[in-house]
Amino acid sequence: MRTVNVKDIKETVAKLCKQACYVVTPDLKAAFTKAQSTESSSLGKDILGKILQNAKLAEEGVAPICQDTGMTVVFVEIGQDVHIEGGYIEDAINEGVAKGYTEGYLRKSVVAEPLFERKNTTNNTPAVIHTRIVPGDKLKIKVAPKGFGSENKSVLKMLVPADGIEGVKKVFLEAVKYAGPNACPPMTIG
Repeated sequence: MRTVNVKDIKETVAKLCKQACYVVTPDLKAAFTKAQSTESSSLGKDILGKILQNAKLAEEGVAPICQDTGMTVVFVEIGQDVHIEGGYIEDAINEGVAKGYTEGYLRKSVVAEPLFERKNTTNNTPAVIHTRIVPGDKLKIKVAPKGFGSENKSVLKMLVPADGIEGVKKVFLEAVKYAGPNACPPMTIG
């Protein structure tokens, strides 16, 4: 049996919130660098260059990668042989989100009741928490800020098997045309 204190969970979540909003992963940076080198349009090259420059500035702590840090989504894998002590894990996660968003000077966008009052919670909680119980004595936490701007251009389309790959391609192209320049970059499909 492994014991994990909620204080450690809170501090880890706070750190991950800031990291997720300020650090672009090496694989994504490499993909943008490659895309910039193979892009034929000068405007496209320039935009990809700006995205890379923005990533560099974010890592230097100038500003988050995107001002829309949205809702925090936390993925937790708890080993069945892990014991949480000192409090409740959900409270620790939400306290970590509040701390990370405050320390990281991240925009707090979550409202307590989205339909009528729309009162901001002022600390970006509650987070959306996905929990899985797994074998073992490990606790794994991943944090993903889900910007709300991307939601404004998301598309859901139900296809039938007969639509095939051509139907999927058609939906992608229609979604890109619909979003135009208004979706939040970096815009990737897939």
